[in-house]
Amino acid sequence: MADPPAGEPVPVRFRGSGAGVDVLSWGQQEYWQMMQDGWLPIGAVTPLPPGTTVEDAAGDLAFVMGSYPSMRTRLRFDPDGPKQVVSQSGEVGLEVVEAPVDADPAQVAEQVRKRYWDRDYDFVGEWPVRMAVVRHRGALTHRVWVMCHLVTDGGGAPVILRELAARDASGSRAARTALEQAAWQRSPAGQRQSESALRWWGRVLREVPARRFPARPATAYPRFWQAAFRSPAAGLAVRVVAARTGLESSSVLLGCLAVSLARVTGQRLVVFRPDVSNRFRPGLGSTVSPVVQFGLCRVDVPDGTVDQALALARRRAMTAYKYAYYDPARLAGLREQVAAERGEPVDAGCLFNDRRRRPAGEAGPPPEPAQVRAAGPASSFEWTHRQDAVELPHLALAVNDVPEAEAISMTVTCDIHYVAPELVEECVRGIEQVVVAAALDPAART
Repeated sequence: MADPPAGEPVPVRFRGSGAGVDVLSWGQQEYWQMMQDGWLPIGAVTPLPPGTTVEDAAGDLAFVMGSYPSMRTRLRFDPDGPKQVVSQSGEVGLEVVEAPVDADPAQVAEQVRKRYWDRDYDFVGEWPVRMAVVRHRGALTHRVWVMCHLVTDGGGAPVILRELAARDASGSRAARTALEQAAWQRSPAGQRQSESALRWWGRVLREVPARRFPARPATAYPRFWQAAFRSPAAGLAVRVVAARTGLESSSVLLGCLAVSLARVTGQRLVVFRPDVSNRFRPGLGSTVSPVVQFGLCRVDVPDGTVDQALALARRRAMTAYKYAYYDPARLAGLREQVAAERGEPVDAGCLFNDRRRRPAGEAGPPPEPAQVRAAGPASSFEWTHRQDAVELPHLALAVNDVPEAEAISMTVTCDIHYVAPELVEECVRGIEQVVVAAALDPAART
Protein backbone atom coordinates (compact mmCIF):
# COMPACT_ATOMS: atom_id res chain seq x y z
CA MET A 1 0.00 0.00 0.00
CA ALA A 2 1.12 3.58 -0.61
CA ASP A 3 2.48 5.74 2.18
CA PRO A 4 -0.31 7.66 3.95
CA PRO A 5 -0.38 11.36 3.06
CA ALA A 6 0.79 13.96 5.54
CA GLY A 7 -2.19 15.66 7.19
CA GLU A 8 -2.54 19.26 8.29
CA PRO A 9 -0.92 19.31 11.75
CA VAL A 10 -2.84 20.36 14.84
CA PRO A 11 -0.97 23.31 16.43
CA VAL A 12 0.16 22.62 20.00
CA ARG A 13 1.38 25.48 22.18
CA PHE A 14 3.83 24.79 25.02
CA ARG A 15 5.77 26.60 27.72
CA GLY A 16 8.39 25.42 30.20
CA SER A 17 11.39 26.40 32.29
CA GLY A 18 15.13 26.00 31.87
CA ALA A 19 15.71 28.18 28.80
CA GLY A 20 19.26 29.20 27.90
CA VAL A 21 22.23 28.82 25.55
CA ASP A 22 25.49 26.92 26.07
CA VAL A 23 27.96 24.61 24.38
CA LEU A 24 26.91 21.03 23.73
CA SER A 25 27.18 18.66 26.67
CA TRP A 26 29.57 15.71 26.36
CA GLY A 27 26.71 13.34 25.51
CA GLN A 28 25.45 15.71 22.82
CA GLN A 29 28.97 16.08 21.43
CA GLU A 30 29.33 12.29 21.24
CA TYR A 31 26.22 12.08 19.05
CA TRP A 32 27.09 15.20 17.06
CA GLN A 33 30.35 13.56 15.95
CA MET A 34 28.26 10.69 14.53
CA MET A 35 25.70 12.97 12.82
CA GLN A 36 27.78 14.27 9.94
CA ASP A 37 26.01 11.84 7.57
CA GLY A 38 22.56 11.86 9.19
CA TRP A 39 20.54 13.02 12.19
CA LEU A 40 20.29 9.67 14.07
CA PRO A 41 16.55 9.59 14.76
CA ILE A 42 15.18 7.65 17.71
CA GLY A 43 11.54 6.71 18.17
CA ALA A 44 8.81 4.11 18.04
CA VAL A 45 5.16 3.33 17.42
CA THR A 46 3.02 2.76 20.52
CA PRO A 47 -0.65 1.69 20.75
CA LEU A 48 -3.03 4.24 22.27
CA PRO A 49 -5.57 3.38 25.00
CA PRO A 50 -9.13 3.04 23.68
CA GLY A 51 -10.99 6.32 23.81
CA THR A 52 -7.93 8.55 23.37
CA THR A 53 -8.91 11.81 21.65
CA VAL A 54 -6.91 14.24 19.55
CA GLU A 55 -7.16 16.66 22.47
CA ASP A 56 -5.62 14.01 24.75
CA ALA A 57 -2.75 13.46 22.31
CA ALA A 58 -2.20 17.21 21.96
CA GLY A 59 -2.11 17.46 25.76
CA ASP A 60 0.51 14.71 25.88
CA LEU A 61 2.65 16.55 23.35
CA ALA A 62 2.30 19.83 25.26
CA PHE A 63 3.29 18.02 28.48
CA VAL A 64 6.42 16.56 26.88
CA MET A 65 7.49 19.82 25.28
CA GLY A 66 6.85 21.86 28.42
CA SER A 67 8.27 19.41 30.96
CA TYR A 68 11.62 18.63 29.33
CA PRO A 69 14.02 21.38 28.26
CA SER A 70 15.69 18.78 26.06
CA MET A 71 12.57 18.67 23.86
CA ARG A 72 12.76 22.44 23.37
CA THR A 73 16.40 22.31 22.22
CA ARG A 74 17.62 23.44 18.81
CA LEU A 75 21.09 24.32 17.56
CA ARG A 76 22.85 27.56 16.76
CA PHE A 77 26.03 27.43 14.70
CA ASP A 78 28.64 29.90 15.94
CA PRO A 79 32.22 30.33 14.65
CA ASP A 80 33.51 28.37 17.66
CA GLY A 81 31.08 25.48 17.16
CA PRO A 82 27.43 24.49 17.63
CA LYS A 83 25.49 25.67 20.68
CA GLN A 84 22.42 24.17 22.31
CA VAL A 85 19.56 26.68 22.44
CA VAL A 86 16.71 25.86 24.83
CA SER A 87 13.55 27.94 24.28
CA GLN A 88 10.98 28.78 26.93
CA SER A 89 7.90 28.46 24.71
CA GLY A 90 6.74 27.79 21.19
CA GLU A 91 4.37 25.84 18.97
CA VAL A 92 4.75 22.37 17.47
CA GLY A 93 2.50 20.36 15.15
CA LEU A 94 0.63 17.12 15.91
CA GLU A 95 -0.17 15.23 12.73
CA VAL A 96 -3.43 13.25 12.54
CA VAL A 97 -3.16 10.51 9.90
CA GLU A 98 -6.34 8.89 8.59
CA ALA A 99 -5.81 5.19 7.95
CA PRO A 100 -7.91 3.68 5.13
CA VAL A 101 -10.86 1.61 6.36
CA ASP A 102 -9.41 -1.65 5.06
CA ALA A 103 -5.85 -0.94 6.26
CA ASP A 104 -3.99 -2.27 9.28
CA PRO A 105 -3.51 0.85 11.45
CA ALA A 106 -0.30 -0.56 12.94
CA GLN A 107 1.20 -0.80 9.44
CA VAL A 108 0.06 2.73 8.64
CA ALA A 109 1.70 3.97 11.86
CA GLU A 110 4.93 2.20 10.92
CA GLN A 111 4.85 3.89 7.51
CA VAL A 112 4.47 7.26 9.22
CA ARG A 113 7.43 6.45 11.49
CA LYS A 114 9.52 5.59 8.44
CA ARG A 115 8.48 8.82 6.70
CA TYR A 116 9.52 10.83 9.77
CA TRP A 117 12.71 8.78 10.06
CA ASP A 118 13.75 9.31 6.47
CA ARG A 119 12.92 13.03 6.21
CA ASP A 120 15.83 15.40 6.72
CA TYR A 121 15.98 17.32 9.99
CA ASP A 122 16.60 21.07 10.36
CA PHE A 123 18.79 21.39 13.47
CA VAL A 124 18.28 25.16 13.63
CA GLY A 125 14.63 25.70 12.76
CA GLU A 126 12.81 22.48 13.66
CA TRP A 127 11.74 21.24 17.08
CA PRO A 128 13.39 17.87 17.79
CA VAL A 129 10.08 16.01 18.30
CA ARG A 130 7.88 14.70 15.49
CA MET A 131 4.60 13.21 16.65
CA ALA A 132 1.55 11.82 14.87
CA VAL A 133 -1.54 9.86 15.80
CA VAL A 134 -3.26 7.37 13.50
CA ARG A 135 -7.06 7.38 13.28
CA HIS A 136 -8.79 4.26 11.98
CA ARG A 137 -12.56 4.05 11.56
CA GLY A 138 -13.03 7.13 13.72
CA ALA A 139 -10.83 6.01 16.65
CA LEU A 140 -7.23 6.86 17.46
CA THR A 141 -5.21 3.64 17.54
CA HIS A 142 -1.46 4.46 17.53
CA ARG A 143 1.00 7.21 18.38
CA VAL A 144 4.20 7.76 16.40
CA TRP A 145 7.20 9.35 18.13
CA VAL A 146 10.43 10.29 16.40
CA MET A 147 13.07 12.45 18.09
CA CYS A 148 16.60 13.60 17.33
CA HIS A 149 19.34 11.77 19.25
CA LEU A 150 20.86 15.13 20.23
CA VAL A 151 18.08 15.61 22.77
CA THR A 152 17.62 12.12 24.20
CA ASP A 153 18.94 8.56 24.03
CA GLY A 154 17.84 5.01 24.70
CA GLY A 155 17.82 5.65 28.45
CA GLY A 156 16.06 9.01 28.29
CA ALA A 157 13.11 8.04 26.10
CA PRO A 158 11.71 5.52 28.65
CA VAL A 159 11.86 8.25 31.32
CA ILE A 160 9.62 10.43 29.15
CA LEU A 161 7.10 7.64 28.52
CA ARG A 162 7.01 6.64 32.19
CA GLU A 163 6.51 10.20 33.42
CA LEU A 164 4.00 10.96 30.68
CA ALA A 165 1.83 8.06 31.86
CA ALA A 166 1.87 9.48 35.41
CA ARG A 167 1.77 13.14 34.26
CA ASP A 168 4.61 13.69 36.72
CA ALA A 169 8.03 14.87 35.52
CA SER A 170 9.43 15.49 38.99
CA GLY A 171 12.02 12.71 38.65
CA SER A 172 13.65 14.10 35.54
CA ARG A 173 13.40 17.67 36.86
CA ALA A 174 15.67 16.60 39.72
CA ALA A 175 18.32 15.45 37.24
CA ARG A 176 20.76 17.65 35.37
CA THR A 177 19.55 18.98 32.03
CA ALA A 178 21.96 19.22 29.11
CA LEU A 179 22.48 22.92 29.92
CA GLU A 180 23.28 22.06 33.54
CA GLN A 181 25.56 19.24 32.42
CA ALA A 182 27.53 21.60 30.18
CA ALA A 183 28.01 23.99 33.10
CA TRP A 184 29.13 21.17 35.44
CA GLN A 185 31.50 19.79 32.82
CA ARG A 186 33.31 23.15 32.77
CA SER A 187 33.62 23.14 36.55
CA PRO A 188 36.75 21.89 38.38
CA ALA A 189 34.91 18.66 39.27
CA GLY A 190 33.92 18.08 35.66
CA GLN A 191 37.42 18.79 34.39
CA ARG A 192 38.89 16.35 36.94
CA GLN A 193 36.51 13.65 35.72
CA SER A 194 37.48 14.21 32.08
CA GLU A 195 41.22 14.37 32.82
CA SER A 196 41.05 11.12 34.79
CA ALA A 197 39.24 9.41 31.92
CA LEU A 198 41.69 10.72 29.33
CA ARG A 199 44.67 9.45 31.34
CA TRP A 200 43.11 5.98 31.24
CA TRP A 201 42.48 6.19 27.49
CA GLY A 202 46.02 7.40 26.90
CA ARG A 203 47.54 4.45 28.79
CA VAL A 204 45.46 1.90 26.88
CA LEU A 205 45.95 3.48 23.46
CA ARG A 206 49.72 3.50 23.95
CA GLU A 207 50.00 -0.14 25.04
CA VAL A 208 47.62 -2.09 22.80
CA PRO A 209 48.60 -3.35 19.34
CA ALA A 210 47.88 -0.58 16.84
CA ARG A 211 46.00 -2.89 14.49
CA ARG A 212 43.38 -5.51 15.33
CA PHE A 213 42.96 -7.23 11.97
CA PRO A 214 45.28 -7.89 9.01
CA ALA A 215 45.76 -4.90 6.69
CA ARG A 216 43.25 -4.67 3.82
CA PRO A 217 43.76 -3.07 0.37
CA ALA A 218 41.21 -0.26 -0.08
CA THR A 219 39.80 -1.43 -3.44
CA ALA A 220 36.33 -2.94 -2.98
CA TYR A 221 33.11 -0.94 -3.16
CA PRO A 222 30.51 -0.53 -1.73
CA ARG A 223 32.69 -0.11 1.31
CA PHE A 224 30.29 -0.23 4.28
CA TRP A 225 28.39 -3.48 4.89
CA GLN A 226 25.63 -4.42 7.30
CA ALA A 227 24.57 -7.87 8.46
CA ALA A 228 21.86 -9.44 10.59
CA PHE A 229 22.72 -12.25 13.02
CA ARG A 230 20.16 -14.28 14.94
CA SER A 231 20.95 -17.13 17.31
CA PRO A 232 18.36 -18.97 19.42
CA ALA A 233 21.20 -21.19 20.70
CA ALA A 234 23.16 -18.18 21.99
CA GLY A 235 20.03 -16.81 23.68
CA LEU A 236 19.50 -20.07 25.56
CA ALA A 237 23.20 -20.50 26.33
CA VAL A 238 23.49 -16.98 27.75
CA ARG A 239 20.76 -17.86 30.24
CA VAL A 240 22.63 -21.00 31.32
CA VAL A 241 25.95 -19.21 31.77
CA ALA A 242 24.37 -16.20 33.50
CA ALA A 243 22.61 -18.46 36.00
CA ARG A 244 25.82 -20.38 36.75
CA THR A 245 28.15 -17.39 37.04
CA GLY A 246 25.78 -14.82 38.52
CA LEU A 247 26.62 -12.39 35.70
CA GLU A 248 24.06 -10.37 33.76
CA SER A 249 23.47 -11.48 30.19
CA SER A 250 25.13 -8.34 28.83
CA SER A 251 28.30 -9.14 30.79
CA VAL A 252 28.24 -12.69 29.43
CA LEU A 253 28.07 -11.36 25.87
CA LEU A 254 30.89 -8.88 26.54
CA GLY A 255 33.14 -11.64 27.81
CA CYS A 256 32.32 -13.93 24.90
CA LEU A 257 33.08 -11.07 22.51
CA ALA A 258 36.52 -10.70 24.13
CA VAL A 259 37.26 -14.42 23.71
CA SER A 260 36.02 -14.42 20.11
CA LEU A 261 38.14 -11.36 19.24
CA ALA A 262 41.21 -13.06 20.73
CA ARG A 263 40.60 -16.15 18.64
CA VAL A 264 39.97 -14.29 15.38
CA THR A 265 42.83 -11.80 15.71
CA GLY A 266 45.33 -14.16 17.32
CA GLN A 267 45.99 -11.53 20.01
CA ARG A 268 45.20 -12.23 23.65
CA LEU A 269 45.15 -8.49 24.44
CA VAL A 270 41.88 -7.23 22.95
CA VAL A 271 40.04 -3.93 23.17
CA PHE A 272 36.46 -2.99 22.40
CA ARG A 273 34.24 -0.02 23.14
CA PRO A 274 31.04 -0.71 25.07
CA ASP A 275 28.16 1.78 24.98
CA VAL A 276 27.84 3.28 28.49
CA SER A 277 24.69 5.17 29.55
CA ASN A 278 26.40 7.07 32.43
CA ARG A 279 23.07 7.21 34.28
CA PHE A 280 24.72 5.59 37.30
CA ARG A 281 26.48 8.92 37.94
CA PRO A 282 25.18 11.46 40.50
CA GLY A 283 22.63 13.81 39.01
CA LEU A 284 22.10 11.77 35.83
CA GLY A 285 19.91 8.87 36.98
CA SER A 286 16.64 10.18 35.51
CA THR A 287 17.90 12.71 33.01
CA VAL A 288 16.18 12.84 29.64
CA SER A 289 19.21 14.40 27.95
CA PRO A 290 21.72 12.18 26.11
CA VAL A 291 24.53 10.99 28.38
CA VAL A 292 25.66 7.88 26.48
CA GLN A 293 29.35 7.68 25.60
CA PHE A 294 31.56 4.83 24.44
CA GLY A 295 34.02 3.44 26.96
CA LEU A 296 37.27 1.60 26.27
CA CYS A 297 37.51 -1.95 27.60
CA ARG A 298 40.91 -3.68 27.65
CA VAL A 299 40.96 -7.45 28.31
CA ASP A 300 44.02 -9.71 28.37
CA VAL A 301 42.12 -12.93 27.65
CA PRO A 302 43.53 -15.66 29.91
CA ASP A 303 44.59 -19.12 28.81
CA GLY A 304 41.98 -20.73 31.02
CA THR A 305 38.27 -21.41 31.20
CA VAL A 306 35.61 -19.29 29.57
CA ASP A 307 34.13 -18.63 33.02
CA GLN A 308 37.45 -17.12 34.12
CA ALA A 309 37.51 -14.94 31.01
CA LEU A 310 33.95 -13.76 31.65
CA ALA A 311 34.77 -12.77 35.24
CA LEU A 312 37.86 -10.88 34.10
CA ALA A 313 35.97 -9.14 31.29
CA ARG A 314 33.31 -8.04 33.78
CA ARG A 315 35.96 -6.41 36.00
CA ARG A 316 37.59 -4.72 33.01
CA ALA A 317 34.19 -3.52 31.81
CA MET A 318 33.57 -1.84 35.17
CA THR A 319 36.81 0.10 34.64
CA ALA A 320 35.64 1.04 31.16
CA TYR A 321 32.34 2.34 32.60
CA LYS A 322 34.23 4.43 35.16
CA TYR A 323 36.19 6.21 32.43
CA ALA A 324 33.36 6.61 29.89
CA TYR A 325 32.49 10.21 30.89
CA TYR A 326 34.86 12.62 29.16
CA ASP A 327 35.20 15.58 26.79
CA PRO A 328 34.92 14.06 23.27
CA ALA A 329 36.87 16.91 21.67
CA ARG A 330 39.78 16.36 24.06
CA LEU A 331 39.66 12.62 23.36
CA ALA A 332 39.84 13.25 19.61
CA GLY A 333 42.95 15.36 20.19
CA LEU A 334 44.47 12.64 22.38
CA ARG A 335 43.90 9.99 19.74
CA GLU A 336 45.62 12.18 17.13
CA GLN A 337 48.54 12.70 19.53
CA VAL A 338 48.94 8.96 20.18
CA ALA A 339 48.69 8.21 16.45
CA ALA A 340 51.51 10.71 15.80
CA GLU A 341 53.63 9.12 18.55
CA ARG A 342 53.11 5.60 17.19
CA GLY A 343 53.32 6.50 13.51
CA GLU A 344 49.85 5.14 12.67
CA PRO A 345 46.27 5.38 13.97
CA VAL A 346 45.44 3.03 16.82
CA ASP A 347 42.39 0.86 16.34
CA ALA A 348 40.33 1.39 19.48
CA GLY A 349 38.41 -1.85 19.05
CA CYS A 350 34.90 -2.64 17.88
CA LEU A 351 31.86 -0.81 19.20
CA PHE A 352 29.45 -2.90 21.30
CA ASN A 353 25.96 -1.64 22.10
CA ASP A 354 23.53 -3.79 24.05
CA ARG A 355 20.35 -1.82 23.38
CA ARG A 356 17.90 -4.34 24.76
CA ARG A 357 15.48 -2.89 27.27
CA ARG A 358 14.76 -6.32 28.78
CA PRO A 359 17.72 -8.66 28.27
CA ALA A 360 16.55 -12.14 27.41
CA GLY A 361 16.11 -14.84 29.96
CA GLU A 362 17.31 -13.34 33.21
CA ALA A 363 14.28 -14.74 35.04
CA GLY A 364 13.11 -18.31 35.46
CA PRO A 365 15.05 -21.58 35.42
CA PRO A 366 17.88 -21.92 32.89
CA PRO A 367 17.33 -24.13 29.83
CA GLU A 368 18.52 -27.71 29.69
CA PRO A 369 21.63 -28.61 27.65
CA ALA A 370 19.47 -30.52 25.17
CA GLN A 371 17.54 -27.33 24.39
CA VAL A 372 20.76 -25.46 23.67
CA ARG A 373 22.01 -28.21 21.34
CA ALA A 374 18.69 -28.47 19.52
CA ALA A 375 18.62 -24.73 18.80
CA GLY A 376 22.02 -24.70 17.06
CA PRO A 377 20.86 -25.24 13.45
CA ALA A 378 18.47 -22.27 13.63
CA SER A 379 21.26 -19.66 13.76
CA SER A 380 21.65 -17.35 10.78
CA PHE A 381 24.07 -14.67 9.56
CA GLU A 382 23.16 -12.64 6.46
CA TRP A 383 24.68 -9.59 4.78
CA THR A 384 21.67 -7.33 4.30
CA HIS A 385 22.95 -4.00 2.99
CA ARG A 386 26.00 -2.48 1.29
CA GLN A 387 26.46 1.25 0.70
CA ASP A 388 28.89 4.15 0.41
CA ALA A 389 26.52 7.02 1.24
CA VAL A 390 27.06 7.04 5.01
CA GLU A 391 30.40 6.35 6.68
CA LEU A 392 30.17 3.65 9.35
CA PRO A 393 32.58 2.49 12.10
CA HIS A 394 35.30 -0.05 11.36
CA LEU A 395 33.27 -2.67 13.23
CA ALA A 396 30.15 -2.33 15.37
CA LEU A 397 27.83 -4.85 16.99
CA ALA A 398 24.41 -3.89 18.36
CA VAL A 399 22.29 -6.36 20.36
CA ASN A 400 18.60 -5.87 19.58
CA ASP A 401 15.33 -6.39 21.38
CA VAL A 402 13.43 -9.26 19.76
CA PRO A 403 9.89 -10.57 20.32
CA GLU A 404 11.19 -14.09 20.84
CA ALA A 405 13.04 -13.47 24.11
CA GLU A 406 15.03 -16.68 23.82
CA ALA A 407 17.12 -15.48 20.86
CA ILE A 408 20.13 -13.19 20.56
CA SER A 409 19.76 -10.79 17.64
CA MET A 410 22.57 -8.52 16.43
CA THR A 411 22.96 -5.86 13.79
CA VAL A 412 26.56 -5.84 12.57
CA THR A 413 28.22 -3.07 10.54
CA CYS A 414 31.75 -2.92 9.18
CA ASP A 415 34.15 -1.13 6.87
CA ILE A 416 35.51 -3.78 4.50
CA HIS A 417 38.52 -1.56 3.71
CA TYR A 418 39.51 -2.26 7.30
CA VAL A 419 38.32 -5.79 8.11
CA ALA A 420 37.48 -8.66 5.77
CA PRO A 421 33.77 -9.64 5.75
CA GLU A 422 34.64 -13.28 6.44
CA LEU A 423 36.50 -12.25 9.61
CA VAL A 424 33.48 -10.23 10.74
CA GLU A 425 31.23 -13.25 10.35
CA GLU A 426 33.80 -15.46 12.09
CA CYS A 427 33.94 -13.04 15.02
CA VAL A 428 30.15 -12.83 15.40
CA ARG A 429 29.59 -16.56 15.05
CA GLY A 430 32.48 -16.99 17.48
CA ILE A 431 30.46 -15.28 20.21
CA GLU A 432 27.80 -17.96 19.77
CA GLN A 433 30.40 -20.75 19.76
CA VAL A 434 32.00 -19.51 22.98
CA VAL A 435 28.77 -19.11 24.95
CA VAL A 436 27.31 -22.40 23.74
CA ALA A 437 30.51 -24.25 24.68
CA ALA A 438 30.47 -22.65 28.13
CA ALA A 439 26.79 -23.53 28.60
CA LEU A 440 27.40 -27.20 27.79
CA ASP A 441 30.68 -27.51 29.72
CA PRO A 442 31.61 -25.30 32.70
CA ALA A 443 35.26 -26.25 32.09
CA ALA A 444 35.23 -25.05 28.45
CA ARG A 445 38.53 -23.34 27.57
CA THR A 446 39.17 -20.00 25.92
